[in-house]
Amino acid sequence: MDLHRSKVPPVAMTDSSPRRFGDLLVELGLVTEGQVAEALALQPLTGTRVGEALLSLGYLTRAQLQRALSVAVTRGESVVLDRPPLGEILVGLRAATPEQVQQGLDAQRTTGRRLGEVLVTQGVVDHKQLYEALGLQQRMATQLEPDRPRAPAPVMPGRRVVVVDDSELACSLVQEGLVERGFEVIAFTDPYLALEQIDLLAADLVLTDLDMPGLDGAELCRRLKSGPRGEVPVIILTANDADQQRIAGLKAGADDYVSKGASMEELATRVQTVLRRTTETQRVRRLFARYTSDAVVEEILRTGDVVLTGERREVTVLFADLRNFTALAESLPPEDVMRVLNELLGQLADAVLEWGGTLDKFLGDGLMAIWGAPVRRTDDAEAAVSAALRMQQVVRERNERYPADQALELGVGLNSGVVIAGSIGNARRTEYTCIGDTVNVASRLCALAAGGEILVGEATAGHLVHLSPLEPLPPARVKGKARPVPLFRVTPALEGALQAQRRF
Repeated sequence: MDLHRSKVPPVAMTDSSPRRFGDLLVELGLVTEGQVAEALALQPLTGTRVGEALLSLGYLTRAQLQRALSVAVTRGESVVLDRPPLGEILVGLRAATPEQVQQGLDAQRTTGRRLGEVLVTQGVVDHKQLYEALGLQQRMATQLEPDRPRAPAPVMPGRRVVVVDDSELACSLVQEGLVERGFEVIAFTDPYLALEQIDLLAADLVLTDLDMPGLDGAELCRRLKSGPRGEVPVIILTANDADQQRIAGLKAGADDYVSKGASMEELATRVQTVLRRTTETQRVRRLFARYTSDAVVEEILRTGDVVLTGERREVTVLFADLRNFTALAESLPPEDVMRVLNELLGQLADAVLEWGGTLDKFLGDGLMAIWGAPVRRTDDAEAAVSAALRMQQVVRERNERYPADQALELGVGLNSGVVIAGSIGNARRTEYTCIGDTVNVASRLCALAAGGEILVGEATAGHLVHLSPLEPLPPARVKGKARPVPLFRVTPALEGALQAQRRF
């Protein structure tokens, strides 16, 4: 157990078996072995624990007993302790005085309520102090059962959890429970230090107390979510289960909250659930981040409106192909050819992302893009044509910077219709794409387009007619289609209408 700010360094033991509390008192130099033996002999007569017996004999003070109790808690040793009453633990933690505990016990006999509830109602302790005392009491009872069944095998081994709590005891209890279940846990009692270190630690999840001095859990969550590691999930621990406590954490961007009164099993299960959900989110982000804009990725994650295994979608498909590139490649060194191609295709891809499309793939000296999958919008056809116009502008601007014999042109074809969209591939390589007749026709239209020309199919033209009529062309015969395909050309009038509406 790694307690970052443990006041007492661990002492190596030659025997891993549990030892008695009296042995620890002797090691600390608080009493002698003879005095412990005398106290043990007194126990059967008085029924008190060894610590109380030493107190009654005058060999130990209450402060010394409290110190020994603290050492037993913070050391990484297995020391068998009696399970003292809750009131004694609160006194040992200096959360309450013996007089306050006695008053609470008197009230308990009158009201029948639990001592912890009585002391909280009386304002002697708060929920956080009560949680610490109950956790310590449970831990002592566990130490009396060294042969108890261990926790089940870890469900998500190797995942790193950062625990932030200004209480060393709370950090210790959570850390031990999660480590036992296969998690790697790093604990901080200083929230500022935790915030500084989270980037370096590459945490998979942050588990933070809500009520901390200086920087509370809600503010820690808010700062983390607004920083470079904003995708890291945050679970907030709260000692008070009031609605306003939960709302404060959730408003700050927390992914979940857990009451400090919850069992370790519930806490570990919540951690596992949030990590599974985050893993799926990261998978979607990795899948789409290279192919579509950040805004589209965030919309996918926000709405969940995507089926990766394949679904019918109404889309607009765009194919773009550079003309004269083969001739240019023959006149340039290979490294220059690659530089020109990367630069130009990169700008064409930027036009796709700028207009909310999904970059499906690069095709040699061209590309394929989709609007309507994985995110569907009402103006997909308009956005696709706007992107095509921007692509033509990019090529024209490029040609102005090069000699006439190095000029390139771009042919673009678009078509709208129903496709099957989804993730295709295997565990090693996966890509999101569309298949169907609509895709095939868009590819054929691109092949028919002359340099500087944008051709669209009948369905795409129908989506744009409210802006401006397109120029109809004679139907064209294309491979795979029994009948000629209606054909339209994007006109300057449509370009002007889109410019006025979309300002591209």
